[in-house]
Amino acid sequence: MAAPAHIDSRDCGLIDAVQSGWFLNASDELFSGFAIGAEDVVLDVGCGAGGATLFSANRGAHVVFSDVVAEKIEALREKLTRTPARAVEGLVSDSSPLPLADAYATRVIALEVLEHVEDPAAVLGELVRVGRPGALYLLAVPDPVGERIQESCAPAQYFQPPNHIHVFEREAFGRLVEDAGLAIERRSSYGFYWSLWMLIYWAQLKASGEQRSGETHDVVHPPYTPLLDDWAHLWHRLIQIPEFAPIKQQLDRLMPKSQVIVARKPA
Repeated sequence: MAAPAHIDSRDCGLIDAVQSGWFLNASDELFSGFAIGAEDVVLDVGCGAGGATLFSANRGAHVVFSDVVAEKIEALREKLTRTPARAVEGLVSDSSPLPLADAYATRVIALEVLEHVEDPAAVLGELVRVGRPGALYLLAVPDPVGERIQESCAPAQYFQPPNHIHVFEREAFGRLVEDAGLAIERRSSYGFYWSLWMLIYWAQLKASGEQRSGETHDVVHPPYTPLLDDWAHLWHRLIQIPEFAPIKQQLDRLMPKSQVIVARKPA
């Protein structure tokens, strides 16, 4: 089968993520080992565009989603009207504290959030407070390998507020989760594709002399440069080859975008 003439970087990233265990529709797992059902109350902290919230809402769950940007909350609330979610709550909050009762949620999600906050332990403590006994937690932060390489080419503001103000070594991330009172059930990493994509992006931005400010997630947007499109096209072709799967797994361990923990609040 001929390869498509153009692959959007985000579409390639989604295919890559599914191959890494994300958005598993057949088993209702947002991530491998983190299933969501209609009976769940799902809290998605730092929801952003709302991919995790929408996945949960489409399972019929009660969804609670928070972000510091009110416009993101309102945009996501509108999207959720077209899902079978049994209840919808949007919160404009920095999670310190969360305006929720103790033992409120059965599933708690914080993806690429803790590296942005001043006191990660305090925010994680809030997440533990609002989880019910036995609640599952899905936590992800950038991996230190990719972060250290980006320090050599990314603008200094990438490591200043509102961007990444913490870099979590792998063992330190595990200790942070356990010290909060959670039991780790699974650890994983993924996203070599995005790690290299960002390194290409920073190198090209530096070469262009262009200056950008603000939260990285908001300023890195299409249209992307031809070189980034070339990388997405190449990676898309590679991950269509079954024999490439073990190579992708090793690269995802070598230089992942993110480290992921699935944990549980003791009953």
